[in-house]
Amino acid sequence: MAGSGRRPEHRGPPELFYDEAEARKYTQNSRVVEIQSQMSERAVELLGLPEDRPCLLLDVGCGSGLSGDYISEEGHYWIGMDISPAMLDVAVEREVEGDLLLADMGHGIPFRPGTFDGCISISAVQWLCNADKKSHSPPKRLYRFFSTLYTALARGSRAVLQLYPENSEQLELITAQAMRAGFTGGMVVDYPNSAKAKKFFLCLFVGTSGTLPKALGTECANEELHQAKFTNERTRFRNVKGKSVKKSRDWILEKKERRRRQGKEVRADTKYTGRKRRPRF
Repeated sequence: MAGSGRRPEHRGPPELFYDEAEARKYTQNSRVVEIQSQMSERAVELLGLPEDRPCLLLDVGCGSGLSGDYISEEGHYWIGMDISPAMLDVAVEREVEGDLLLADMGHGIPFRPGTFDGCISISAVQWLCNADKKSHSPPKRLYRFFSTLYTALARGSRAVLQLYPENSEQLELITAQAMRAGFTGGMVVDYPNSAKAKKFFLCLFVGTSGTLPKALGTECANEELHQAKFTNERTRFRNVKGKSVKKSRDWILEKKERRRRQGKEVRADTKYTGRKRRPRF
């Protein structure tokens, strides 16, 4: 159910469209992986999580776990839910660090009140606007999703849902049902003047009336240049905060330690851990 970074073509419900072949093709596409990682990074950034402790996040429409990979890299824990068995099978094969649940978000979020410190969703919520079955009512499914999500989130937390609305009416329907369920907040639109880079993030607050984060690319005419500049600055900022560079020895050791805490089998650390192999001729 997770998105590819482009407006999805509706060719039936996601649990049928993403069969085993499509799920593998999706996950192995380097462009998809890159876009998914960028949108996940932005969504987690908009959550405004505390930097002094790991958090438990919900990933709605987690797909094969591409967005969850970024959550794990940031040192947080996550549970992902998706309606596509094929996508979740690929996530299991990839040995993602999060826990996985096969579920239809239109039936609600099946977790106890206050379970999560935040929620992200990448390119999934717009599926609730489709009536794939006679029994499906988009307004009712949206309200069921948002009302149970509100309950499952801790007070003072946020949900950031990246989506591809087909039109303004669909956008209004989604936002109205979220507000009806008790959320405050609104839409953050990054790069609004760029057809290619424009992204919608529904930023929702639980129990508080927070100030919406500032959208990206609103004061720069050259959207693509500004986007590249922002990405570079964000990478430098992340390194300054003391987080290990991806694929470095420290990054590998931190990832192995997280897996040990989760009770998973991990190879013992040696002097060769994280060392680059010499090229063979």
